[in-house]
Amino acid sequence: MGKAKAPRRVADNEALAVGTTIRGSAQKLNLVAALIRGKKAEEAMNILSFSKRAMAQDAKKVLASAIANAENNHDLDVDALVVAEASVGKSITMKRFATRGRGKSTRILKPFSRLRIVVREQEEA
Repeated sequence: MGKAKAPRRVADNEALAVGTTIRGSAQKLNLVAALIRGKKAEEAMNILSFSKRAMAQDAKKVLASAIANAENNHDLDVDALVVAEASVGKSITMKRFATRGRGKSTRILKPFSRLRIVVREQEEA
């Protein structure tokens, strides 16, 4: 018996990877994701490798995972991969408190973000 197999969330010529808890705000991560949207996978890896933004390293790990998923799980050609989607959303936010003068305290918010990267195999024209 058992449950039926879940349908694929992406098309047959696509592979997906999600980074669920990337430390930093979604706004900053979206600036990094905008650099690689629509680019070839190899070019996107180079952009992230040489980017000065700290969140580029986390984005590079998620992109590398998407490329590995495409190659190993879905038998797609790595040289023909293109970053089809790079979407960013909010994840959890850690709340911390800092003591201040006169017995008061202030809240410190430490946000986390989600990054969803879909790579698509594009036909060579």
